[in-house]
Amino acid sequence: MTDTRFNHQDSWQGLNKLDSIAGKLGYVRNVLRLHMPFISRVAVALYDPPTDYLRTFVYSSDQPSPLNNYQAKLSECHSLVEIARQKSPRVVNDLSAFDDSAHTHTQVILQSGYRSSYTLPMFWEGQLFGFVFFNANEAHVFAEHWLHELDVVGHMITLLVYYEMANIKTLLATLKSALDLSHSRDPETGFHLQRMSHYSRLIARHISAREQFDDVTIEHIFLFAPLHDIGKLAIPDRILLKEGPLTEAEFDLMKTHSVEGKKLIDRLLENFGLTGVTHVEMLRNIALWHHEMLDGEGYPDGLSGQDIPIEARIVAVADVFDALTSKRPYKEAWSNAEAFEHLKELAGIKLDADCVEALLTNKAQVEEIQRIFRETSFA
Repeated sequence: MTDTRFNHQDSWQGLNKLDSIAGKLGYVRNVLRLHMPFISRVAVALYDPPTDYLRTFVYSSDQPSPLNNYQAKLSECHSLVEIARQKSPRVVNDLSAFDDSAHTHTQVILQSGYRSSYTLPMFWEGQLFGFVFFNANEAHVFAEHWLHELDVVGHMITLLVYYEMANIKTLLATLKSALDLSHSRDPETGFHLQRMSHYSRLIARHISAREQFDDVTIEHIFLFAPLHDIGKLAIPDRILLKEGPLTEAEFDLMKTHSVEGKKLIDRLLENFGLTGVTHVEMLRNIALWHHEMLDGEGYPDGLSGQDIPIEARIVAVADVFDALTSKRPYKEAWSNAEAFEHLKELAGIKLDADCVEALLTNKAQVEEIQRIFRETSFA
C-alpha cells in the first residue's frame, strides 16, 4: 500500500498569495524567525549603475526602517564594493568594528541596535543590481550552519526582487522599443527620459515625508516616469513634426496623447500578460494626467489641486523643467537659473509648489543628473 500523507505543512506556501514585494519580504522574515529568532531585519538595496547610487528599496523589521529614502554612492562604500567585486557574501559578527565609520548608513544601523550582519550581493546575468541585508540585535549569531540556509534564502529574495522588477522592465522594454520609433519622429531624446525620470525620483524623495512615500513607491515613480508621453505614438506626423505653431484643431488632437497613452498601456498589460506589475494605477495616472494643472486649466480632464494624483504632479514638474533646459529644433536651452525662476512663477498656480521646491533646494543633484545624462548629439 502506498504511504500517502498530507499532514506536512509547507511553511513557504503562503508566499505566492502575496502581491507586494514588501509583503513577500515580511513573509520570508517570519518564516526565518521560526527557527532563527535572532533575525531582526531583512532589507534590500538596489544599485543604479549610471549614477553609482545604491538606494534603499524594501525592508522587513519589527521597528521602523532606520534608512528610509536613503542613497549613497557605492564607490564610497568600500566594504560593499569588495563584496560586489568578489561576488561573495560577507558576515560581520560584531558590527562594533565599524564604530568609527564615517558613513551615515553604518552609524544609523549601529544606533538602531543592530550588532551583526550578513550581506549578500544580488547579481543577474553577471550584473550587480543590489544587495540583501540580514541583521541581528545580537553579536556572533551568524554561525556557519545558519549561513547555508541564509544563502538559499538570500538567492530566493534575489529572485523575488528580480521578478518584481522584471515585469516592469518587460513593459518598459516594450514601450521603449515603441518610443525609440517615436523619437525618430519626435524632437525629444532618450536622455530627456532619463533626466526627467531621475528628476522625478529626486522630487519624490524630497516630498516623501509629506506624502508618506515608502522606497517601493519612489522606485515605481522613477520607473514609470519615462512612459508619460507614450501616447504620442498615436499622434500623426503632420502634427508631431510640425515646426510652426499648431492650429486649435491640431492642438486638440495633440492633447489626445494623454488618453491614448493610458489606452496603450492597458492594451500592453493585457497582451503581454503583465498583470503582475504592481502599482500599475500609478502608471496609468502618470500617462493620463501629467498635463493637468493645479488651476484646472490642464488636460484631458481639467482636474485641479489635490484631485491630480501626486505622481502626475511630480512628473509634470520634472517634464517641464527638462523641457525648459533642453535644446530643441525650435528653441535654445534655458539656463537652470532661468528655468528655476519660471518654475517659481508657476508654483502653486500651475505646478505643485512642493515639487518645484524639491528641485530648487536640490540644485547640486539636478546638476549631477544633467552631467551624467548630457546630450552628446542632437537627435
